[in-house]
Amino acid sequence: MKRILSLIAVAGLAALSFAAKAPSHHSLRAEAMGNAHVAVSDDKEAIYFNYAGLTQINRLGNYDKRPEQGYYPRNLIGDMRLNLAGAGPFEKYFSTYNDVTELQKLYKSVSEAGGGTSALLDSLGKHPELINVLNSYDHKRLDMSIKMDAEMAFHGFGGSIWVSGGVSPYIDGGLILPYMIVDTFYVDAVAQAGISYGFTDQLSVGIGGKIAKRQKVDAVTMGILDYETLQDTLNDRYEKALGELFDMESISIGMDIGVLYQWTREFRIGASLRDIYFKELAGDKFVPNFTMGFCYSPRFFNKNTAFGRKFNIAMDYADAFNDDKNYKPLTHLNFGVEVEQNILAWPGYNNELRALTLRVSGGFKGGYPTAGIAVEALRLVTLELATWAEERGYYTGQDEERVYIAQLSLGF
Repeated sequence: MKRILSLIAVAGLAALSFAAKAPSHHSLRAEAMGNAHVAVSDDKEAIYFNYAGLTQINRLGNYDKRPEQGYYPRNLIGDMRLNLAGAGPFEKYFSTYNDVTELQKLYKSVSEAGGGTSALLDSLGKHPELINVLNSYDHKRLDMSIKMDAEMAFHGFGGSIWVSGGVSPYIDGGLILPYMIVDTFYVDAVAQAGISYGFTDQLSVGIGGKIAKRQKVDAVTMGILDYETLQDTLNDRYEKALGELFDMESISIGMDIGVLYQWTREFRIGASLRDIYFKELAGDKFVPNFTMGFCYSPRFFNKNTAFGRKFNIAMDYADAFNDDKNYKPLTHLNFGVEVEQNILAWPGYNNELRALTLRVSGGFKGGYPTAGIAVEALRLVTLELATWAEERGYYTGQDEERVYIAQLSLGF
């Protein structure tokens, strides 16, 4: 079983988005607070949620340039980051490993007895507890993921190159032979950049373009007891996906636009229209993502010293034009809270020399709870952990798929 899982892990990258859904960059800071970020957008995450937020860089905590936001922790230079993250439903991995071990013992004993349906049924008759194992294991998905990002953001400008891929394998513990089905194997590669401009101290707009490439491989079914066939099949599919990754004809061009308005010192609203693609991407058509929301940052909780503190409460109505999952209003509603605290710094230097920062977040994304924690050391290394849930069904609460993800970031 370990060999099977290792083959899946090597060949696979995981499915966090599905067919007919535009390439999605999963920001751990945003996902941890319910993905409510269109009006937060005060750092490099503005590249993905609202380009207008690029005007916030080097203005938060800067009394000279924006006194009405003087109590926000300041990011003097900008953001330049390299990120590597991996995700998966870890609670399923352990239970699935135990199930597979029991099933392999069963199939091995049947094979030694001469095989056949009757032998298998006899074995199940002697061990009825394995029937429940068989049922629980049938069609159990093992989504996994990995993403890589190179990001750069300054005041008024930002860009990134990122890759996200996925595979959603599951094993069908059939009555004759178990099969592994590799489904939704894809790789998304995106390069994007944008600018923002502040017409006033309160109103900013942003616009950006992107080039996207999606490579998909059709579902394939394999007998899991034949290790050599399994390995050859996975290698063939992997090489096919890699070989077609540089097919320029399947590249699509898109754009994003956004607006941000600082209503008061503590309250701002934002809106963005993202994923406006001008041609199909690997045969998929996308509905542009229109999202609007607000961010409330009470001055009482924010602190603009070396031991700075950032406190945000945000809410978004996300993907408003997409009615595929519009059965429940909560599907479009995201809500989150985050607290970022400098716990080790050089007093008197207004955050430029912060040595250790802790961020804790929580919220609800589409009706499902989210949470996250991040630790930044010397402004160079950041370790982030987050969890959220994706809805595989039609409405919130029908079919939850929980994701756990860890990310290591290097840069400043």
